[in-house]
Amino acid sequence: MNGGWAGLRAVAALGALTVTAGAHPARAAEGARTPAAYRTAPGAQAVRGAPEDADGPLLEAGGRTYTDRLAPGERKSYRVRLDAASDAYVSAVAAPRPGSAMGLRDGIDVSLRAADGTPCGPARHRSFLAEGGAYPLADHTERLAGTGGACGAAGTYRFVVARGDADGGDAAPLPLELKHTAARPATGSPVSDSGPGSWSSQAPSGPAGPGRDVTGGSGFNDAVRVGAGTWRDRIRPGETRFYRVTVPAGQQLFAKAAFGSASGPYVANGVRLGLSDAARGHVMNRTEGYGGSAAAVALATPPAAGPGALRGGEAERGMGRAGGYFLQVSLNAKAAGGRSDPVPVRLAVGLAPARKDPAADGLPRILGGRPAAARAGAADGGWLRAAGYAGVGTGTALLLGLGGWVLLARRAGGGR
Repeated sequence: MNGGWAGLRAVAALGALTVTAGAHPARAAEGARTPAAYRTAPGAQAVRGAPEDADGPLLEAGGRTYTDRLAPGERKSYRVRLDAASDAYVSAVAAPRPGSAMGLRDGIDVSLRAADGTPCGPARHRSFLAEGGAYPLADHTERLAGTGGACGAAGTYRFVVARGDADGGDAAPLPLELKHTAARPATGSPVSDSGPGSWSSQAPSGPAGPGRDVTGGSGFNDAVRVGAGTWRDRIRPGETRFYRVTVPAGQQLFAKAAFGSASGPYVANGVRLGLSDAARGHVMNRTEGYGGSAAAVALATPPAAGPGALRGGEAERGMGRAGGYFLQVSLNAKAAGGRSDPVPVRLAVGLAPARKDPAADGLPRILGGRPAAARAGAADGGWLRAAGYAGVGTGTALLLGLGGWVLLARRAGGGR
């Protein structure tokens, strides 16, 4: 499975390199005391999608990205040309203004149809859900080689992006970023197991440390590369920071974002940690409440290129290939009571070979996009303790990670 993702890794690496050219948008926003908006790819081509049943503009496969705008209730169509031998991924990113209040029924759907109208797999739906959160939503639709039938043939397909009802929220057209990626079919599986959903969600042990400073990107295109370890950043209310991490075949990814304190009201979906694959497809999304006091949100994935890639849940399928993945850290704009001061955040990243969950038989777990109950008291190690830190803000002490890795319950947060 390591060959088909090579082109996507190369494109993501080029995007990560953009942070070294010119002023970083997140740093510039910090100087301006305003949250950084999503940054589209430099040189992206503006297009105008057609009505749903009409032939829209062609989205060519490769490194090029496209931009459009989508109003509430609008459905736009684009064309893609697929061969019969490649896997194809067509993605859309919807990027509201930081801090926008979105309607309860607002979000995006993406779908792919063959020339005769046959749906190529189910439509993917993502909802904003978090009022004041308004972080970028992203997902892709896919056509895997060897599918058979109308969706397996070479030819022109129709990619449709639909937006939900603003319903009292922000009714302004949303910026869209569109991308079509082709990859060689994945082959084989480096991990053997009786079935998906039985992987350990216990974070790996590792040396504690003070962490390294980093400034996360403001989108997929300028995401900053991070590896295993602890990373210190600062995030303004309303912002989403993007980080790129490489997950080798057979490895599980563990991540935890620990937010410092900030005076403000309690917000149910106040902090978020999301994960997308190299083709910008949704893998998983975790949210937690934030009321000004320190808070943390964590995720643990199935192994990359694991056995559940084709028959498992959403997260197993999302981790279907080894290579680059995108972590996203968001802070709800309402969490700081209208203030724009940045909040310290520590991102702990860990990788470990796939391990069976000792509680797989009969006990709840937090994996594979399935509902899970919190399991407190599981052993952590120095790696997680590095996510705890003291002295955040004036007169504030924050100690996170002491006493064990707390498996956080999945919340019905944005993008689920």
